[in-house]
Amino acid sequence: MHALNEHHLLGSMGQVGAAGDNAAMESFFALLQKNVLDRRRWRTRDELRTAIITWIERTYHRRRWQARLGRLTPIEYETIMNPTVSLAA
Repeated sequence: MHALNEHHLLGSMGQVGAAGDNAAMESFFALLQKNVLDRRRWRTRDELRTAIITWIERTYHRRRWQARLGRLTPIEYETIMNPTVSLAA
C-alpha cells in the first residue's frame, strides 16, 4: 500500500476472490508470454519493448474480437467508426 501511495496510484477496486475481474488480463499476459517473451532472449529492454508493442499492434489487436464492439476487432471497429483511419493505413 505504501508503494501505491508513494507513486500516487490506486489499488484494485475489485472484491477479494472475484476471479472474473482478472480473467481478461491473465489471458492477455499468457498470450504475451507464449508469443513474445518465451520466443527468445532479449538483449535489451528497449528491444523487448519494441517486440511487445509490435505484437500487440500487429497481432493481438487484429485478431481478438470483443462482444462490446459487436464481435469486431478493435481495428475493425476503429475503421468503421472513423473512416479516415482506414485511408491513412
